[in-house]
Amino acid sequence: MSPAVTDESRDPSDETTPIAKRILLGEPLTSEQLDDQALPKKMALPIFASDALSSVAYAPQELVMILLIGGTAFLAFAPWVAAAVVALLIVVVLSYRQLIKAYPSGGGDYEVARTNLGERAGVVVAAALLVDYILTVAVSIASGVDNIISAVPELDPWRIELAVGFVILIILVNLRGVREASTAFAIPTYVFIGSVAVMIVTGLIRWAFGDAPVASSAAFEVHSESLTQAAVLLLILRAFSSGCSALTGVEAVSNGVPAFRSPKVRNAQLTLVTMGTIAIMLFAGLTALALITGVHYAENPCHLIGFDCAGTPQPSLMAQVAAATFGAGSIPFYVIQAATACVLLLAANTAFNGFPLLGAVLARDGYAPKSLNTRGDRLVFSNGMLILGAAAIVVLIVFQARLTTLIQLYIIGVFVSFSLGQIGMVKHWRRELRLLPPKLVSERRAAVSGLIINFVGAAFTVAVLAIVTITKFTHGAYLVFFAIPVLALLMVGVHRYYRDVDHETAMDDDVRFGASGDVALVLVGRLQKPVAKAVDYALAARHDKTIAVHVAINEQEAVELQADWEAHHMPVPLVIIESPFRHYAAPVAQFIKAYREKHGSTVVTVYLPQYIVGHWWESLLHNRRARRIAQQLMLVHGVSITLVPWLLDSTELIYGRRSRPLPGDDRAGRITSYGLVSHTDDTP
Repeated sequence: MSPAVTDESRDPSDETTPIAKRILLGEPLTSEQLDDQALPKKMALPIFASDALSSVAYAPQELVMILLIGGTAFLAFAPWVAAAVVALLIVVVLSYRQLIKAYPSGGGDYEVARTNLGERAGVVVAAALLVDYILTVAVSIASGVDNIISAVPELDPWRIELAVGFVILIILVNLRGVREASTAFAIPTYVFIGSVAVMIVTGLIRWAFGDAPVASSAAFEVHSESLTQAAVLLLILRAFSSGCSALTGVEAVSNGVPAFRSPKVRNAQLTLVTMGTIAIMLFAGLTALALITGVHYAENPCHLIGFDCAGTPQPSLMAQVAAATFGAGSIPFYVIQAATACVLLLAANTAFNGFPLLGAVLARDGYAPKSLNTRGDRLVFSNGMLILGAAAIVVLIVFQARLTTLIQLYIIGVFVSFSLGQIGMVKHWRRELRLLPPKLVSERRAAVSGLIINFVGAAFTVAVLAIVTITKFTHGAYLVFFAIPVLALLMVGVHRYYRDVDHETAMDDDVRFGASGDVALVLVGRLQKPVAKAVDYALAARHDKTIAVHVAINEQEAVELQADWEAHHMPVPLVIIESPFRHYAAPVAQFIKAYREKHGSTVVTVYLPQYIVGHWWESLLHNRRARRIAQQLMLVHGVSITLVPWLLDSTELIYGRRSRPLPGDDRAGRITSYGLVSHTDDTP
């Protein structure tokens, strides 16, 4: 005789999780395994920093592209614009290092703004971050596809399909869990860092020895626009705002502190500083190399005089620099293009970690649906990931996955959150200084240092927000300024709703317990095993009275049911209610009302048999009347609903089980579907 399988050794996922889901996402993880999913620094870097690191692939391109609107002479401003971006990046990294220390719970800018500036500022920051995360996915995927098409131009007609497919792939990888995602994304991220660093060093060495690489577009003249003095300044500011896309993703580390291994704060700070250092080096080096090689990248490819804009997609700046440094078609060229495409695609992964974590914090505070704070089988906030993926796909389809269009919507949201977050930190340090006694010299010194850093950060980010708003508003950024307040108002509405529900359902001393009666109604369509099972459940619950009720739509069916009921000696009385208008719930509600008028206040439990199917198409073949009746009867005061499931045989294919025989089958010697004699326990 084989040994019995204990509950401890049985994997519950075998019975509750569909096979297809286990194959795609892996086996479910227990809540106790949450700590095992925490990330070490070397794995957290590709997860939380891929957005900031990958932005160096398109930030120099956008900077050069905007300056070339005024002509090649405007490239002389590029080093100064790039230096301003680098300075801003240093300030923001130092500022967020302070924020991580002060607010390590994972709320980031949202928590800072809500705590120090109030609810309105908090929801505006949250809305800005959520919008920015959606655009991060869209921009990263579009840029990655752009680099793939630069290497394989024949794929250009499939741009949108490629973009949507990559979003779906990243969703699936992230749904498998944080650790598995970090493992999958670590290698491409580090290959990108290494290959671009090698390219920059190689190009600079060649330039230093008098053999400067030359880009394929260096010989193309640019059709420039005639600009006034004011327009020149505006163009430089616009180039700066586009270059500031290199700062996107910096805030993700502060939102993801809970995902780090202990000591969480220190590990998050080290990851942030490492990310900032690498991003600065790659951005500065790639911008320098683009100027050395003479890359000409136009917003409108047809403005490049001599370039076949009709038949050939414009190569990305990264592709042109790699081709100039190593040669087009060389192995290093394809390595860099593949690594760049991978890291740009994986940059979306930063949003797939930041968005669900922020959504969980908002749900915890009552500003988002509670489902966003629920972890899935793999201990990730899967609902947030699915919402983010769906929103990003919509954006990519609407804007045709065109990077130049999407980039105009970008970084507005992140600088809104930067600005309010830094202002909130200034208020935080001022409060700390008021509360700290003068004798705590070291603590006060640290608070003063934090105040200075965040004050400078606030001044810089507010100034950049103003610049970005002015330069990008008419180029599509107005859509973001529309989306942020709408989303903020929705979050405030959700919070008010939860507040009202809590107030309405709060416990008080006026509640009285005890009812004068207890009756069970079993709704019957035809006399079948599911009905017999519902009757058995009702009898087992030992109500004061149990009645079977049939709503008669067809007189002949009612007569046949009455005959069957008597022929099978059913243990409860059958009441037939006429329904001339073919309604189900309303006649039952009237019956309950009449019963209470005759017998006094009574608690009523309605038992409804319901089929459970194994295939999706079977749902289309059943009218699901039980659920519709249940939803209507739940509106009747004093009525509770019990759905009694009957698992059809097809469920064994999906769930590994079907409904057991009714009590009495074992005594009759009937064999169950498990090959054993059934017991009287009829739990499905």
